Amino acid sequence: MVKTRYTCVYQDKKGSFYYLVELGNDKYTGKRIQKKSTKDLNGKRFVSAHDAHKEVVRIKNEYLIQNGFANYELTYGEFITKSYLPHYRASVQKRTWDSRKSGLEQIALNFKDKKLRDITVVDCEKYRTWLLNESGYSQSYCSLLYGMFRKTLDYAVVLQFLSSNVSKRTMSISKGKAVVSFWTKNQFEQVLSKIYINEFYEHMCFIMIWLYYMTGIRVSEGLALNWSDIDLVHKKMFVHHTLEMVNQNNFIIKPYTKTVSGMRTISLDDDTVVELTKWKKVQAEHGIKNFVFSYTDLPMYRSTVQRIIKRYAKIANVPIIQGKGLRHSHVSYLINEFNADILVVSKRLGHSSPEITLKHYAHLWSRNDENIAEQMSGNIHFKFAEKSVTSKFNGNQSVSI
Repeated sequence: MVKTRYTCVYQDKKGSFYYLVELGNDKYTGKRIQKKSTKDLNGKRFVSAHDAHKEVVRIKNEYLIQNGFANYELTYGEFITKSYLPHYRASVQKRTWDSRKSGLEQIALNFKDKKLRDITVVDCEKYRTWLLNESGYSQSYCSLLYGMFRKTLDYAVVLQFLSSNVSKRTMSISKGKAVVSFWTKNQFEQVLSKIYINEFYEHMCFIMIWLYYMTGIRVSEGLALNWSDIDLVHKKMFVHHTLEMVNQNNFIIKPYTKTVSGMRTISLDDDTVVELTKWKKVQAEHGIKNFVFSYTDLPMYRSTVQRIIKRYAKIANVPIIQGKGLRHSHVSYLINEFNADILVVSKRLGHSSPEITLKHYAHLWSRNDENIAEQMSGNIHFKFAEKSVTSKFNGNQSVSI
């Protein structure tokens, strides 16, 4: 090896020129970052020391522009395990973490041994195509996975492991049309008619289904509902808690709802007040005084909500819906029975704006124009002409009249 007049440029015994550049230490692994080659960016061999020098300048400038972003040794799998997962777990609620963890692990498998810095737009597009055509996942789950993948690269940019998120140069995956089933008023009545409230547990099932349908609260909000949250005198229900539960001996009542706007007060109708008053008395006779949806004075499992809905749906021969389907049912009930105003519905559901409500429930306002149609009837007054005032039509549409 013979040094030349240019820093980092050398000549070997055969007379070939090459460069050996030191770019400091990898911020993640601590290893030295070195680049060595006898060719330029285009794969052309250096014919002079000056040519090699120009490539050295280019490499150093690129490194400086990236401001230390280069992490040549860090793989995507290492980044996910050591950086992203700890960050994500600390940023979301436990329930969200539990539901997303397997998806993140699946993403990591696709890029596990790929160096983070070497992930290209083509790699991202291949993963996107695989999700849509070969994974076998639903459209909505493909959308979720690809969205999570993009967020991991966003975080890599934040940590300065990457200079940009190349996945943003590909198209996102749309969620597709997700239709949430719900019960009509008649179907709801059919379900209620199959419940025997003189049995303690069934009485609780009735109260659970009734309150979800009549208030539109989220499942986790209902599970956290305590009698101190209900004012039967002023007919108000205060929604400001959610339940995070591992088991009945390990649960947390969180002092907040899914969103800030979810902290709200819901007005209760007289029928609901009557049913709640009866239920509170029955619970007291069994020594229960805390949770509204309880027959043991401990909170109900989220899975129990679905089992109860499924059981009575089958008995009543109505569609089996999810817990959130009762929230949709409430919206449908307000719209179809009372033509409720969008702002009122939005506030009742705990949405931050009517736009959010319309985004999820616009299809339920199908009858909203009936009054307009009735008012339009007979509103236009005219008489047809007694004779034609245009030239006689000859059947040729291209002829000007």
